[in-house]
Amino acid sequence: MRTFEKSHKLDYVCYDIRGPVMDEAQRMIAQGMEILKLNIGNPAPFGFRAPQAVIAQMSASLTDTEGYSDSKGLPQAREAILNYCRSKNIPCESIDDIYTGNGVSELITLSMQGLLDYGDEVLVPSPDYPLWTASVTLAGGTAVHYHCDEQQEWYPDIEDMRKKITPKTKGIVVINPNNPTGAVYPVEILNQIVELAREYELILFADEIYDRLVMDGVQHTALASLAPDVLTLSFNGLSKSHLIAGYRCGWMCLCGDKSKAKGYIEGLNLLSSMRLCSNVPAQSLIPTALDCQEETKELLVPGGRVYEQRECIYNALKDIPGVSAVKPKAAFYIFPKLDAKKFHIMDDEKFALDFLKEKHILVTHGGGFHWNEPDHFRIVYLPEKGVLTEAAERLKDFLETYRQEG
Repeated sequence: MRTFEKSHKLDYVCYDIRGPVMDEAQRMIAQGMEILKLNIGNPAPFGFRAPQAVIAQMSASLTDTEGYSDSKGLPQAREAILNYCRSKNIPCESIDDIYTGNGVSELITLSMQGLLDYGDEVLVPSPDYPLWTASVTLAGGTAVHYHCDEQQEWYPDIEDMRKKITPKTKGIVVINPNNPTGAVYPVEILNQIVELAREYELILFADEIYDRLVMDGVQHTALASLAPDVLTLSFNGLSKSHLIAGYRCGWMCLCGDKSKAKGYIEGLNLLSSMRLCSNVPAQSLIPTALDCQEETKELLVPGGRVYEQRECIYNALKDIPGVSAVKPKAAFYIFPKLDAKKFHIMDDEKFALDFLKEKHILVTHGGGFHWNEPDHFRIVYLPEKGVLTEAAERLKDFLETYRQEG
C-alpha cells in the first residue's frame, strides 16, 4: 500500500510555530496553565493597536474591496509603495515592479520558488529569520549560512560570506534591521555586500520589514539604494510598523539590473497570478498607512513603549549572572547569550523546554534561527515593563540552579 510521509524539508520550518517546545506549550495551555509567550513578534496580544486612521480606512474600504485585484495588487497601493521606495532612494522604476502579498512571508517563498533549481545555493545569515531557510529548502535549494559576528554588533562577516560563495550560489539574503538580533547594519557593511553581489553576479534579497522600527537616532539605509546596477528584491510590509500582523499586508519591489532576469521575472509573474491576488482589504490600507508613521515613531523614543521595554529587558538581562546581550537598535527582539560552560548547556532547545516547564515562559532557542552554538535564545520584548521585569526575575531564579546533565 502506498504511504505518505512528511518531507525532511519540513524540519526547516520556523521554530516559532512548531517543534518540541511549542508542542509542550500547547499541551500546557490545553491543561489550563498560563504561559507567557515571548516567542513571536505579534503585537496585538500585548495591547498594541494600529493607528486609528488605518482602522478607519479598512472599515471605509470593505465594501469596495470584495473582488479580486490585479495579481500584483491595487494600483493605488503600489503607487504609495513606489513613493515610499523613492523616499528611501530605492530605484524602483514603476508599479509594474511591485508585488503585494499576504505578508512578506508569502513573497519570500514566492521569490525562492521562482528562482531555484535543485542544488542551487543562497547565502542566508546565521542567525536568520528561519522562513528564509525554509523557503530556500522547500524550493529545492540549499541555504548556506554566513556568520554574523556578535562581537561586532552582530554585523555580517564579509570574509565568511565570500568564502561560502560557489558557482552554485544564486543570491544573498540580507535581513536589516535584523531578526532575531535587532542589529542595524551601517553603510560600510552594506556596500561590501553589494560589492560581493557585483563581483559574483548575485541577486540581493533585502528583508527590511523593520526599517520603520529603528531607535537611538540610527539611520536605516535601504540595500537597493546602494545597488542600482544589481538586481535587488526588497521586502517590506505593515505587520510590524503598523501593528497589524493579522491583516497580512506585505510587498516586494524589484529594482536594479533586470536585463538578465527575464525568465525569473516571468516566473514571479506566473506565481503571483496563480494565487490570484493578495488580501485586497489589506492592500487598501497601504496609502493611508504609509502617510501615517508618527504613531510608530512615538513608540521608539524615550518614553515610548517599545523604547522603554527595550531598555527594561536589556538592563534586566545584564544583571543576571551568566547572561549577556548586545543592545538591539531596532525591531522588538533581543538575542541573549548564555554562558554555556557555567550552565553546562549542550542543547539550547532543552534549555528552552526546561525553562518553559518550570517557569511557564516560552522563548525560542538559538538553533531555531540556525545559530550553531547552544548558547543563545530570543526574547520578544512586546509585553509591558512589569511583565518583562517579572520574566527576567524568573529567568534569573531558574538559572541559579540550572545545569544540564550529560
